[in-house]
Amino acid sequence: MPEGDTVLQTAKRLHSALAGQVLTRSDLRVPRFATADLTGRTILDVSARGKHLLTRVEGGLTLHSHLGMDGAWRVYAPDERRRGGPSHQIRAILANATRTAVGYRLPVLELLRTKDEEQAVGHLGPDLLGPGWNADTALRNLLADPARPLGEALLDQRNLAGIGNIYKCELCFLARATPWLPVGRLPEPTAVLLVSTAKQLLEANRDRPVRTTTVGARPRPTAAPAPRDSRTRQNLWVYGRRHRPCLRCGTAIRAAEQDTRPTYWCPHCQSGPTP
Repeated sequence: MPEGDTVLQTAKRLHSALAGQVLTRSDLRVPRFATADLTGRTILDVSARGKHLLTRVEGGLTLHSHLGMDGAWRVYAPDERRRGGPSHQIRAILANATRTAVGYRLPVLELLRTKDEEQAVGHLGPDLLGPGWNADTALRNLLADPARPLGEALLDQRNLAGIGNIYKCELCFLARATPWLPVGRLPEPTAVLLVSTAKQLLEANRDRPVRTTTVGARPRPTAAPAPRDSRTRQNLWVYGRRHRPCLRCGTAIRAAEQDTRPTYWCPHCQSGPTP
């Protein structure tokens, strides 16, 4: 599942390609909106809210999309060969005179009134990369259900928006807690630092991977989680490293499912319950 920084990068690419331009083609390939035609309207803005994309269109309309587990928006030049997937996976095409944006495998695609955007994204907690970020609110949300496993609480976009499965695993490692530890058992200073580090990691990776720090421990010389499309898995503490040695202690990294998602942790460095 894409992380919030990847979705923000996608929004920036779409905005650069579409904003201020008149649509010469509009094709929404979902039954409910198959007859909707935005041709002739100008794209005003493309922005991200957590993991949601909001494409605002002239006339008070917003195209709301979500990438889900493996969705993607790709931008092409007019004669460029499309490489995002087979045509039957295309859910949306938005084109102007110089660029064509194609949405593949989008589990959420809906056209709504711009004034009604909150119906689609109003449930989200503070956006880690948004202008309205509020660390205190995010922390209260995260700790609201003390018995809830830490990993599940981090992934719940109603608590704080933008964390995906990669960041979930990395943040739990940095907090030295297993993803199954009840979130209420985190020491208060660690919980506070966990929220600030989540923001640090996403901000660092908005544009490129950079070095990061640990939570509740001295900084370690390793890279923060890279964007979703990066193949530099060696930059990650635990995600995707099953059976490989922990970069901190050398113990073999373990993996199991948590809420149907593959979850990675170090049995030596992280304390708390495990499957």
